[in-house]
Amino acid sequence: MNFKGLLLLLLPLSINAQSIEGTDYYLPKAAVRFTVKVEKTQYTPGKLAPYASRFLRTDVELEPTTTYRLLGVDMATYALPDTSRHFTLIVDKKHSINKVCRADNGQLLAINADASATPTPMPSFKPGRKAALLNPQDFMTEDILNAGSNAKMAELAAQEIYDIRDSRNQLNRGEADFMPKDGTQMAIMLNNLSKQETALTQLFTGVTVKDTTWTNIDFVPTQEGRQVLFRLSKWLGLVDADDLSGEPYMISVTDNHTVAAPQPTAENKKEDKNDIGLRVCQPSKIQVAVTHGQQVVVNGELLAPQFGTIESLSGELFGKKQSAKLILDPLTGGVKNIQAITNN
Repeated sequence: MNFKGLLLLLLPLSINAQSIEGTDYYLPKAAVRFTVKVEKTQYTPGKLAPYASRFLRTDVELEPTTTYRLLGVDMATYALPDTSRHFTLIVDKKHSINKVCRADNGQLLAINADASATPTPMPSFKPGRKAALLNPQDFMTEDILNAGSNAKMAELAAQEIYDIRDSRNQLNRGEADFMPKDGTQMAIMLNNLSKQETALTQLFTGVTVKDTTWTNIDFVPTQEGRQVLFRLSKWLGLVDADDLSGEPYMISVTDNHTVAAPQPTAENKKEDKNDIGLRVCQPSKIQVAVTHGQQVVVNGELLAPQFGTIESLSGELFGKKQSAKLILDPLTGGVKNIQAITNN
């Protein structure tokens, strides 16, 4: 790609209405933006994890781990200028063309009318507020804090956990020495006991923290077939498509051939005197699917100009007495609306 083409791709899709003679323009090609949602889980073992089996009768992992799993994939379409479909619209005195509306990336949007380009989808994730982690030390008794060894601390902490559970059971059965006066006070007391138990239990079972990340992956379909879109590793997260540490997520493209193949041009066909370089797309429908093994993660159907044909519109549409307003579909480059106008 030359520098000019790269610059056109990077420009924002604001509108640039022009009325100059000999206007260069591009037709679009369809692109797909996949938003890959991955959950990251970090486990940190508790200080007293080696004693969990002995005092709490539960087995826990003794080493910290970080794992990843796919939550889902969203798919959205947008248009890019197709640099292989670059044309020049000729404006002369024989044709009534007062305005050529293009996007800043050079894509043709309308003639004798204003039109808006479709912005590139920019999905973003806003994480929710997380509850603050409990500090087990805030809930330790003086005996636990002064324990001379981890083994002794584990014994005392476990006993405190069992005492808390016993107190909660007595409250629920109405057998506590100091019963609450009403339901609100009951709820407060039970909540406080649960917080104490959770904090002290974390000394043994550790803490698990989960985060969600969204990553956008752009893909431009160019031909039918299957290829690796991305890979996901349980231990490393989202990795490059050629990184074999991750399991492959494949993307397949199937052309539904909804547009007939163009007929070959006859060798003796006369040149169209009303050809002003105006071209539009006849997009074909394609099926795009992302799979993992036999599982379909996401799939969809879209109109793709690059799988269709290019049609020529005659300059007769823009005569001196009667002209036309032409608006193209910004995603497909096909004719969206055409309206006759009478020139004064």
